[in-house]
Amino acid sequence: MNTIRAINLGRTDYKECWDLQQRLLEQRIAGEVEDLLLLTQHNHVYTIGKSGDDNHLLASKDELKSRGVAVYHNDRGGDITYHGPGQLVGYPILDLNNYYLDLHRYLRDIEEVIIRTLVSYGVKGVRDPKHTGVWVGNDKICAIGVKTSRWVTMHGFALNVNTDLTYFSQIVPCGISGKGVTSLALVVGHEIDMNEVSLRLAESFGEVFNAVVSSSDQEAARIRTSVQAEVIA
Repeated sequence: MNTIRAINLGRTDYKECWDLQQRLLEQRIAGEVEDLLLLTQHNHVYTIGKSGDDNHLLASKDELKSRGVAVYHNDRGGDITYHGPGQLVGYPILDLNNYYLDLHRYLRDIEEVIIRTLVSYGVKGVRDPKHTGVWVGNDKICAIGVKTSRWVTMHGFALNVNTDLTYFSQIVPCGISGKGVTSLALVVGHEIDMNEVSLRLAESFGEVFNAVVSSSDQEAARIRTSVQAEVIA
């Protein structure tokens, strides 16, 4: 059985976390680190994937500046999405050579992790056969976009937990018109403890990937220090 180390990074800036992922991906390819599941909440940011359309960003530069929202084009799959406080973002750094060499299955397994996490709160999440992600009714609750290099993964998923959904009004979420977005807090009617949902998600991740998911305070501190050092530099 594989082992996955879960690391809660706390609140991070998107660019520093993206750079961290790239370094860890290279280290995972070289066999210098084990499989990792990075969990974080980002400061306000819109990210546009490889298949994204800049026209799906509806806000002007002045509006973005007034709300303190950054914008990045990145190398994941998918279109535009929002990240911010109250949203649980997960970045698995996994060597799929140890699991299976099937990217479509990997995406379905990430969806399954989210669906099981939602079930633990009494919420039914579903798939849309036309669009990657997880939905509650007609509203998207989790966006997914990934990249692999030599079958090692980076980027991942963004689960709306206590997310301020007004930020989605300034984009066409994931480039999909005619559908809404929601959050776990909105569905259940009360705010959700972010640490608790992180623990439940890590447990679901282990079940779906048939792995032991554990945490290490020492490893978490080392990686968090790495992010902080980048910010200072």
